[in-house]
Amino acid sequence: MKTKIFNNPNIIAKGWYIACLSKDILPGKAKSLTLCGQKIVIFRTETGQVRALNAYCPHLGTDLGIGKVDGNFIRCFFHHWAFDGEGNCRDIPCQKEIPVKAKLQAYTTDEKYGFIWVYPDSQAPQGVVEFDELKGKSLMTMYDKPFERGCHHHICMMNGIDAQHLKTVHKLNIDMKLSLQANAVGDVIDFTLSGEFPNTNKREKLARQILGNYYEYTMRYAHGCIGLLTIMKKVKFVAPLHMIYAYTPINEGRTRVQPIYIAEKRKGIFGALKTKILLLLTKAAYYFLRHEDGMIYDNINYNPNTLLNIDEPLVKYMEYVNQLQPSIWSLATDESGCNG
Repeated sequence: MKTKIFNNPNIIAKGWYIACLSKDILPGKAKSLTLCGQKIVIFRTETGQVRALNAYCPHLGTDLGIGKVDGNFIRCFFHHWAFDGEGNCRDIPCQKEIPVKAKLQAYTTDEKYGFIWVYPDSQAPQGVVEFDELKGKSLMTMYDKPFERGCHHHICMMNGIDAQHLKTVHKLNIDMKLSLQANAVGDVIDFTLSGEFPNTNKREKLARQILGNYYEYTMRYAHGCIGLLTIMKKVKFVAPLHMIYAYTPINEGRTRVQPIYIAEKRKGIFGALKTKILLLLTKAAYYFLRHEDGMIYDNINYNPNTLLNIDEPLVKYMEYVNQLQPSIWSLATDESGCNG
């Protein structure tokens, strides 16, 4: 039986995880940090490339974060062993011969949306996920301070596709229909929910006048750790709004969430103003929902034993997560997902 990945604190799926802000790692600088329970060192070469390695020198275990960037290498502070971006030891000052074991695990990095992202393998099948509508365009981003949720990230990630809670918690009485589309690899899946605004009270009638009769939004999930939300699709007067939720598992089953707001960068003074307004509208829409949802996901013991037909998106999401691939950052588990 395949190891369960969904809501399993021992499994870190292969995917992109935020390490830090790009501006935190200047050329010639290094920083060690803990990511998904792993101590890694991030450094930027003097020519500007970002590299990520296991943080501890294979000689005696010194943290390379206190070392020095030397051209395209990072040198250990203790004995000045030098490692390249692939984790290979390239120089030992006291001898010419380099031992076979003088090597570190290297990780692929990507810089996007103002952050450095790390993939828990030396190679990644593709870069950090994008919005189809924004590919190849110049972007403007804005981000909030990260915050924590008191549950596994797979649980709070489902918030955006829980159609039932839109009616109960947020009083958005829209009869949503679901359509799904996954990429060929199966690590990215789009949940599109659409429907007509009801027309039974003043609030709903006002929404129809401002936005039109039809509403649609898409939640793109990547690797079970990134959610790309597009709202205000196919409505009047307002351009689609885009935001990213980047999730990082931390200790004791908690999750760090990094909200990122994204818009196409428009030319000219008025174009820049429009872009800024769209970013602020995106943030406002998020804050409208954030507090009430926080109360839910900080006080939950997820136990999906009585699911309804309206919960179909949640079922599809759990199926999607369980077919992802565990990374080398995962703990050893038996087939039931428990510690071995």
